[in-house]
Amino acid sequence: MTATSDVKPFTGTGTITNPATGAPAGQVRWTDPADVTRIAAGLREAQREWEARGAAGRAKVLARYAVWLGKHRAEIEELLIKETGKSATDAAQEVPLILMIASYYIRTMEKALAPDKRPAALPFLSIKKIEVHYRPRPVVGIIAPWNYPVANALMDAIGALAAGCAVLLKPSERTPLTAELLMRGWLDSGAPEVLALAQGAREVSEAVIDVSDYIQFTGSSATGAKVAERAARRLTPVSLELGGKDPMIVLEDADVDLAAHAAVWGAMFNAGQTCVSVERVYVLEPVYDQFVAAVVRDVENLAMGAGDGHHFGAMIDDSQVAVTERHVADALAKGARALTGGKRGVGSGSFYEPTVLVDVDHSMACMTEETFGPTLPIMKVTSVEEAVRLANDSPYGLSAAVFSRDIERAKKIALQLDCGGVNINDVISNLMCTTAPMGGWKTSGIGARFGGPEGLRKYCRIETVVAPRTNVGAGGNYYNNSQRALKRMNTMMTKLALIRPKRIAK
Repeated sequence: MTATSDVKPFTGTGTITNPATGAPAGQVRWTDPADVTRIAAGLREAQREWEARGAAGRAKVLARYAVWLGKHRAEIEELLIKETGKSATDAAQEVPLILMIASYYIRTMEKALAPDKRPAALPFLSIKKIEVHYRPRPVVGIIAPWNYPVANALMDAIGALAAGCAVLLKPSERTPLTAELLMRGWLDSGAPEVLALAQGAREVSEAVIDVSDYIQFTGSSATGAKVAERAARRLTPVSLELGGKDPMIVLEDADVDLAAHAAVWGAMFNAGQTCVSVERVYVLEPVYDQFVAAVVRDVENLAMGAGDGHHFGAMIDDSQVAVTERHVADALAKGARALTGGKRGVGSGSFYEPTVLVDVDHSMACMTEETFGPTLPIMKVTSVEEAVRLANDSPYGLSAAVFSRDIERAKKIALQLDCGGVNINDVISNLMCTTAPMGGWKTSGIGARFGGPEGLRKYCRIETVVAPRTNVGAGGNYYNNSQRALKRMNTMMTKLALIRPKRIAK
């Protein structure tokens, strides 16, 4: 059973099926790749008026859309469950996150996008007024994944729309139905046609890249590299939020029960299909046995299934289940033990039981490759230095977690970890911090995703405007045939430029 179309290639219409039950979730009409150019041209035309509204005018439109999302939350979550096989608990997380992000940008976008006034670098340049303006890129292409059909589409689209861009959204071909509902809400809330969909697979993604002025991609590191390569043909800038293998470090002075609860939720939430999920845990030897026992206790209390009454639901399709099966089988073959789970769920549907693995090491795929499934491998370490070394021994660098009762000690360890964000005594919470950028290091991405003024300005081109304060002194630095004037100018500029360095160097 899959959540993809039953029509190959992606032409005409297709049926999307529920990965938990195999029942049809709905019909989608696929976009002809040849039509993407026309769609982008319409967006480009509409974007001019959208930019001209200014930040305050766009904020009103986004506020109406946020109200629509809130009113239709139940409808959206019902469709999420049908399309992805999520539990009701997991489905309930997406709309509130988007409302948090939208609310933050609605409050702050006017200030974030206002021109920056910059001081003169040297006293004699104070006759100039220097302003940095943030001008939106006309069309932003967003290629979104399937694991969070609402959040992964709108957390990027909201920022681009707030910045004054038009957005061409290409949702995953596995979850196109939710995107159709979000698009309907945009138009029903009275918003202009600066948001459009392109439904399909690789060919449509390539067409979106070819017609956009900026690309935001979320997905695997391998596909991200292909996106960047294609965008580079036109020197189109990209922001990539890619794979992760997020480590968690549990120190000997940690609150072990809290750490165990966090590890289980962070690993099993959304069936482990979260870019910043807890994918490996390093526990200091003195609390290792206690931590493992607490984790097993929590996992054994989890209820797996779609919809109401369950902690987490199905995986998106059998191909994703197969990755989890391969990682677990590899670990068991190399000496690991499964204390819970270790196999597919009983019955139909793309389910995999929550699996706790111990006696693991870095020779195993479960510790080095992104699993994106409900597994929790736990490794015993003898020192903090070993934990940090192993945490950094990865091509990924998205986020991490450190658990300790000593917050300052945890902060020092956090700043030794090679990743874009670290949570202390918590997991995944950096996604809720709308005032700060979220991004990855190494093969986990390029740039920051959303959060803070950076989440708006990333979609803008920077334009510096230098204007005179007075007509006095204009032309003083133009060509002058006098050797005496040239010598005087060079001496003055060198002395002025060296004033501050000489002070600091003393």
